[in-house]
Amino acid sequence: MKTLVKRSVISIGMAMAIFCLVGIIFDIRNGGSYSFENYCYTKMVAGCVAVGLGFGVPSVVYSKESLPMAVRVVIHMGIGLIVYTVVAFVVGWMGNSTTVGQKIAVVAVQIGVAFLIWFLFMQHNRREAKRLNEKIREKNEQVQ
Repeated sequence: MKTLVKRSVISIGMAMAIFCLVGIIFDIRNGGSYSFENYCYTKMVAGCVAVGLGFGVPSVVYSKESLPMAVRVVIHMGIGLIVYTVVAFVVGWMGNSTTVGQKIAVVAVQIGVAFLIWFLFMQHNRREAKRLNEKIREKNEQVQ
């Protein structure tokens, strides 16, 4: 349970950080006239939390050692990307005013960003495991 809460908090935080950065980009792109009506901002923040949970909660699959890594990645990223896509349409991140080409580009960017973040976490975890293994090996050598 503790791991699930930790992963959820981290993923929500990352989703919020990305949300803020994208908001800054849109504000600059629109010349400082980026405004919301009808609780649009509230809906987007709630959607951001849902996306964070959509990627964070399924990450517990990585603790299931009996599954091949490829299956774990497909489960984790599949659920996360499905949640993101549903939220994007519900909240209006991909509204009716965008063309099919723009929607495809947005989906491609979302997949790219999701896998970039996944890759960075994977690299971090591998380095951490290597560091811990090195410490264990050093302790074993000291005991012998």
